[in-house]
Formats: sequence, structure tokens, C-alpha cells
Amino acid sequence: MTVLASIPSPSQGVWELGPFPLRAYALCIIAGIVAAAWLTEKRWLARGGAPGDVLDIATWAVPFGIVGGRIYHVITSPRPYFGAGGDPLKAFAIWEGGLGIWGAIALGGVGAWIACRRRGIPLPAFADALAPGLLVAQAIGRLGNWFNQELFGRPTDLPWGLEIDPRYREQGYEAFATFHPTFLYELLWNLAAAALVIWADRRFRLAHGQAFALYVLAYCTGRLWIELLRTDPAETFFGVRLNVFTAVVVGLLALVYLVWQRGRPREVITRGEEFAAAENGPADAPSAAERAPVPADEDLRDDDDRPGGER
Repeated sequence: MTVLASIPSPSQGVWELGPFPLRAYALCIIAGIVAAAWLTEKRWLARGGAPGDVLDIATWAVPFGIVGGRIYHVITSPRPYFGAGGDPLKAFAIWEGGLGIWGAIALGGVGAWIACRRRGIPLPAFADALAPGLLVAQAIGRLGNWFNQELFGRPTDLPWGLEIDPRYREQGYEAFATFHPTFLYELLWNLAAAALVIWADRRFRLAHGQAFALYVLAYCTGRLWIELLRTDPAETFFGVRLNVFTAVVVGLLALVYLVWQRGRPREVITRGEEFAAAENGPADAPSAAERAPVPADEDLRDDDDRPGGER
């Protein structure tokens, strides 16, 4: 019986189709965006959102996120662009790989806020619907790092060590052949975190950004230990990679937000009902009583029925 002693890296990540290069990294990013949009659409409709909301918001959030992700990557890994022998113009070559998730979420959030504000959608509620989809998108996107043979970890002789071609090995590690497949570690962690967020959202009826905060906390926890395995060039403070500090600070902020928002009732989203009423016409639209029956569960009552409820 043959036992896998290592994980091979793809022999190539770019296929030339005439004058157009087909890049695996770009395909993985696109596939991740599609998967996130599909899952978010299902969750948003279940929360009471209207069809088309997700696509409209994505047209703002995705471009902002890509720009933000690239800016963060260049800031935290400047040597290939502005160091000795670097090429500043390569900072714009997004297709060659290099997107920092922290910048992507931050600037993508700005794009989502603009879109939500234009459509009258509460951003925290939409972020809760989006959270698991983001984790799935990040998991799929990590396959692009595998094709590019980048962002791997320290040398290892474990059976699942990742084979890296000599030209991609970092300085000082030329003599080693297999490395920790940190892309795979993060891929699996993200999928597990997505399942956690979906379960917690159903079990505890998370609201007001709590599901998104749980996503951030879970991701930062995994990114912290995975980041400590990586050897690729990055900015450091006191000998510690910048992304480690970022994971700790952002993760703690997410934990504080979760505690602060505990016990709040879930928002009531009626955009789906309004969309259906507009599609069916006034004659077929359900009455107010039919659209808003009084639920048996006290937690599902409108906030107006509660002392001091939100309005």
C-alpha cells in the first residue's frame, strides 16, 4: 500500500489561451465570490431580504474589497515592490497574487455600507447574512495560493508536507523540499468556522452584527496560529509579524462586540414582503395582519412591543 508522503504543488498556475492568460489565482477568487454571493443570497432571503439585494451590494463591495486587499498586502509586504531589486509597478499586478484579507474586509465593508445606505438596508443585518459566505470565499481563494506556490509555512517532514519548487522557496530554506501547507490549514479552518457561524446563528438567533463578529473572532483565532507558521516576507514589530498583532487586536474587538450585543432581539427585515407585494400588485398583496402575525415566541416580537424597544 502506498502512503502519501507529501502534497505536490501544481506544475503551473497560468494557462495561455492565445493572447489571454488564464490564471488559477483569479479563477479561485472569482469562484469564491460566486459561492459567497450564492450562500449570502439564501441567508438574506431567509432573513426577509429582497431578491437582488446581494448582487447590488456586491457590485460595490467586491471592487472596494479587491483594492483594499491589495493595499494591505503591499503595505505589509513591501519588499517585493519597494525593496532592493523590487518593482513598484508590480504593486498593481493583482493577477499575480497578493490580497490581504484585513484590507479586503475593511474597504469592502465601506463599499457594502455605501450600497446598504443607498437601498435602506441595515448594514449589521446584512453583515450577519454575509459572514459564512465570506469564510467559504476565503477558503476557495486559498487554493489560488496553492497554485502560485506562495504563503506556505516552515519546513516539515509530516506526511502532508507541501512540495515547493526551488524557485519559490524563501532565502535560507533552499535545502528543504516540503513545508507546512498553511493554505490548506486555513482552508479547512475557514470551512469549520463557516459551519460554526451557521450553527450559532440558528441556535442563538444572532443579530445586529453578532454573526459577523463571530466570523471575525473565529477567523482571527485560526489566522493567529497559522500566521506563526509562515515564513514569507512580512513587516514585523518587535520581531513579530504584523498580521499576528492584527489578528489579536481585531479578534479581541470582535469578542468585545459579541459580549456588548448579547441578548438583543433579531432585526425585522420586511424587504422580501415589500418586493412580493410590488410584484403581485395591490390586489394580491397580503394584508398587514397576514404579513405580520403575532409569533408565539416572545423573542420574535416587534421591538415596539417591548419597554424601551428599538424604533
